[in-house]
Amino acid sequence: MFDRPWYKLPLPLALLKLVQFRNKLREENLHDTSTLPNRGDLPKPWPDPKGTHQYWRTADGSFNDLKQPEMGMAGTRFGRNVPLSEVKADEQTLHRPSARKVSQALLTRDQFIPVTILNVHAASWIQFQTHDWFSHGTNQPGNQWKVPVEADDPWPQDQRPMKVDKTLADRSRPANAVPPSFINTETHWWDASQIYGSNQEMIDKLRSHSDGKMRIEANGYLPLEKEIDLVAFPGTWWFGLSMLHTLFVKEHNSICDCLKQAYPQWDDEQLFNHARLINAALIAKIHTVEWTPAILPHPATALAMRINWWGILGQRFKKMFGRVGTGEVLSGIIGSTPEHHAAPYYLTEEFVSVYRMHPLVPDQFDFYSHQSGELIGSKPFMEGFDKKTRAMMQEIGMENLFYSFGINHPGALTLHNYPNFLRKLVKENGEAFDLAAVDILRDRERGVPRYNRFRELVGRGRVNSFEEITSNPQWAEELRKVYDNDINQVDLMVGLYAEDIPEGFGFSETAFRVFILMASRRLKSDRFFTKDYRAEVYTQQGLDWIEDNTMLTVLRRHHPGLSPALDGIQNAFAPWRRIK
Repeated sequence: MFDRPWYKLPLPLALLKLVQFRNKLREENLHDTSTLPNRGDLPKPWPDPKGTHQYWRTADGSFNDLKQPEMGMAGTRFGRNVPLSEVKADEQTLHRPSARKVSQALLTRDQFIPVTILNVHAASWIQFQTHDWFSHGTNQPGNQWKVPVEADDPWPQDQRPMKVDKTLADRSRPANAVPPSFINTETHWWDASQIYGSNQEMIDKLRSHSDGKMRIEANGYLPLEKEIDLVAFPGTWWFGLSMLHTLFVKEHNSICDCLKQAYPQWDDEQLFNHARLINAALIAKIHTVEWTPAILPHPATALAMRINWWGILGQRFKKMFGRVGTGEVLSGIIGSTPEHHAAPYYLTEEFVSVYRMHPLVPDQFDFYSHQSGELIGSKPFMEGFDKKTRAMMQEIGMENLFYSFGINHPGALTLHNYPNFLRKLVKENGEAFDLAAVDILRDRERGVPRYNRFRELVGRGRVNSFEEITSNPQWAEELRKVYDNDINQVDLMVGLYAEDIPEGFGFSETAFRVFILMASRRLKSDRFFTKDYRAEVYTQQGLDWIEDNTMLTVLRRHHPGLSPALDGIQNAFAPWRRIK
């Protein structure tokens, strides 16, 4: 029985295997880049003279760990899930094969391949989350990689080779330092920094400075700045992101109303900071026990996520009797004792790599009335991108947008399913841009091991043939041709998309190994999800708000017109009920 893959074992044994995987990954796959030489250019944490850093989240993420206050703050380095000796950015092999060739041969979307267990909210949600977790900042203009383009490639002749700005350098180290390291410009914590910002100036800009609330217009939309929604992280802005940002700014303000009623003596600062704690925790809970079981609906993974939050004794027991002990097994990570395991807490480059999920996004969107169910119209993605976002949203209407996302499917995370519009984006200056090729190049540039070595380092073992990666004979042959019959050259993202996906999975098992580790780490290292997840910090009203709400209740609160489409739906990221 134990020779079978873990996902084919009986549920108790499958859970046991997941725990064993996680424990081993915690021991072997957390590697610290903060110990690399530092010329003094990394940011320094400064405590608030009033002491608020002890019980509220700081703007830049400092003082989450009071003993190591710089841990996880904005402007610090990404960590690693592989040994630093394995981090190699070899310019000799950077274009072997050309990233554009890989994009053309293996990632082109010939026809849209849907994943029918999900709705499109699953696609916009993950970008909403990654904007909270990480950013490498603005790339280095004028310092570019030159990506070779094949003679028969339809890429514009006047833009060959394809030029890609290099990732912003870690200025705390000498140029070309080994191993390479990079800076996360956002806080590493799960603190909803995409909504609030990662510095005090941005937070102040987004707040109304009245009753703790965030700025929102009377028409229910966010304020505009340079024709784009005023948010902390507007990069690659589109209507799916705008929908979620607007929704959770409204949720923040509703939390403020609840807190003001309970604590009428509180000032704007107290209301804002408590509401931020509560809103960020609700978002983390939605991701843990709703989004993740939707994209990984295998019984073991769905139960494991609930155990992460509530423990094996379950939600009902914890709500009735409270925690049992300070460990994470019986009553979950939430409220347990924090622990960083083998390295200080930082998000990792490999975590960034496995969350490259652009195939989830359709090229074309069909929009329907949430009242009649009738088709309103169809629009390509680019009609709601960047400065066009607001006009399209107002044309379709917010509730129609949410409903349309709820009944349509995202794309599958496979080969030949990368959005075509992302493979030829044209910038304002007329320069064309292939994001699929850039995704490939970024992993190589940042020293992320290629697929076969990566498998080995996360405990899955190497493969010896292309047929061991995929049972699709056409894909195996395409891989062999593109990589010149060298299986060790297969890029990580390509291997993840090519893998046969276990039944009940929305993405590859190799990516899942990093997920097992980092999904719990984002909670276990954060004192606001562990020892400070208590009424004295959040208020009892705050803890109750988090416990009693889901993505479905948030949607119903702010868009009651969606209720008929949500009738009988158990998970907001699964397909909704169609109105006819």
